[in-house]
Amino acid sequence: MSTPNPPLDREAKRRLAVIRHVEEVSGNVALTCRYYGISRETLRVWVRTAQARGEGGASATGHAAAAGKRALPGHLPSNDVLEEENKQLRARIRELEQERGILRRAAKLFAGETNW
Repeated sequence: MSTPNPPLDREAKRRLAVIRHVEEVSGNVALTCRYYGISRETLRVWVRTAQARGEGGASATGHAAAAGKRALPGHLPSNDVLEEENKQLRARIRELEQERGILRRAAKLFAGETNW
């Protein structure tokens, strides 16, 4: 009788470590691929394989979004993550609106000072 979850071989453990690195450490696929010396296509295949097998890593279980990390494409982040992101975006909008107002006033001031 076979075991439902056979032990992972060395290569499978390496693949899962790379996937976890993207999700938990860097959040950047390109940098991780460069670091490990693999192509993005290779990583994409590894992620799909892990998802199909239901193996560890946040990509297979969906915990990356819940942990506040960027999820891989195809995964929906949790409401908490979305609310936090919306809060940060609203703060950034307020900041940009203030900067725009300052620049408008400065432009008016300098336009009025010119003696063409």
